[in-house]
Amino acid sequence: MLSMGGNAIDAAVATGFALAVVHPTAGNIGGGGFMVIRFADGQSSTIDFRETAPKAAHRDMYLNADGSVDPQKSLVGYLASGVPGSVAGLCMALEKYGTLPLATILEPAIKLAEQGFSVTLGQEKDFKRLVKQFSTFPATAEKFLKKDGTPYREGEIWRQPDLARTLTLIKEQGPKAFYQGEIARLIAQSMQENGGLITLQDMADYQAIERDPLVGRYKNYQIISMPPPSSGGIALLQMLELIRPFSVSRMDRQGSAYIHVLVEAMRLAFADRAEFLGDPDFNDIPVQELLSPEYLAERRNLIDLEKAGISTPGTHGHPRKEPIETTHFSVADHNGMAVAVTTTLNGGYGSFVVIEGAGFLMNNEMDDFTAKPGVPNMFGLIQGEANAIEPYKRMLSSMTPTIVTQDSSLFLITGSPGGPTIINTVLHTIVNTIEFNMPLDQAINFPRFHHQWMPDEIVYESPGIRKIVLDRLSERGHSLRARSSIGNVHAIAFDQDSKRFIGVADKRGEGKAMGVP
Repeated sequence: MLSMGGNAIDAAVATGFALAVVHPTAGNIGGGGFMVIRFADGQSSTIDFRETAPKAAHRDMYLNADGSVDPQKSLVGYLASGVPGSVAGLCMALEKYGTLPLATILEPAIKLAEQGFSVTLGQEKDFKRLVKQFSTFPATAEKFLKKDGTPYREGEIWRQPDLARTLTLIKEQGPKAFYQGEIARLIAQSMQENGGLITLQDMADYQAIERDPLVGRYKNYQIISMPPPSSGGIALLQMLELIRPFSVSRMDRQGSAYIHVLVEAMRLAFADRAEFLGDPDFNDIPVQELLSPEYLAERRNLIDLEKAGISTPGTHGHPRKEPIETTHFSVADHNGMAVAVTTTLNGGYGSFVVIEGAGFLMNNEMDDFTAKPGVPNMFGLIQGEANAIEPYKRMLSSMTPTIVTQDSSLFLITGSPGGPTIINTVLHTIVNTIEFNMPLDQAINFPRFHHQWMPDEIVYESPGIRKIVLDRLSERGHSLRARSSIGNVHAIAFDQDSKRFIGVADKRGEGKAMGVP
């Protein structure tokens, strides 16, 4: 799209639709997400295309008769889906700020769906692992399995004619095809026949929302990020302000003192997330108070440099391994426009429901609501009343698409998948580049750690942190749990000296770095 004369928005929207074809674990038109935009003149905006609860949704819809939570209801099947927002959000961005026609933008995605593409090794592994889940729903089995019921293998051509037809309808009729036309009817029919809640009216009522970004400062850098219903921007800005006076650049970036300070900032920010954050159209969220220097100074005083803080105890188990089944992409053009987009179905392959005749997966984003206060969701997050289920409400998110500038010039575009680890992954990338002056590839590939208030534990990448450091963290009172990887950053830095964009994809995926003028 850029080579055709389009801008960063054109490229971002085309990428979003193409990922719905080639990256079905997270790329989508049946889910939602967030977009942060910085224009060439330095102004900025965001587009919120988060899913919404259907009109018939209610706060106790995932509770059993005895009041316990049935987690499967919010994870698998038709009842797990919110009203999708991706088509509305991408089309709004293109209509307001793009330069190329929708037909041009959609052509590559349609071609990929019609003609097919080679299945990757990662997709082969996914498809083999999920045969049972795919087989549960006939339209899903038809899409993901061959006629003999076996999964596609690496190198085989995978064609998606129903999805090609859906994308063609959007190309010809615009987003109305999805929200008021044939695609909406197919969604509503599937839901009605299988116990889901989304209706034709729910589809017609959906609106993407342009919101003012959250803009803060860290030293002489400006941080532009996503406001609620994403929790990412608030938590990120809180953590940066909490650590600011500690001169972390003088610390050993692989040492226990540095990890301890960041972990305590993470703990405090995620505690606020649980208490205060939700959909701003349904809750009076004290954004300015949460970000005020006075409030954060009070919170900072709770950090003991020698001893771990205490998270409020609760009854819960460990979260699942946080999936990376969200996707993020960063775009910059030669005029200086920057776009950060994070989009998802929530869990990998969403609810596993493919809409019959339409060829795309639906999300399982209803699990991101508070099914019951005090009970963790699939990511182990404890959430409060502000995020309780209500009709038309947007569920709280951890997605953190972020743009950083220095002296009014573009410095960094970044984001990541990874459930609640997204926020801390973005924090790591920013701190590594600013405080430790790491080249972008090193900043992204450096070992990470994560704390989310509850469960009260540091999750860390192994190998990556030395045993002596882990021992010293234990002596401070921290609980520790190893995992193989955290996050999967896709970022662009602008190097002022060489006047080049440096794009880096995380080695935790299949990443490599490249530089372009």
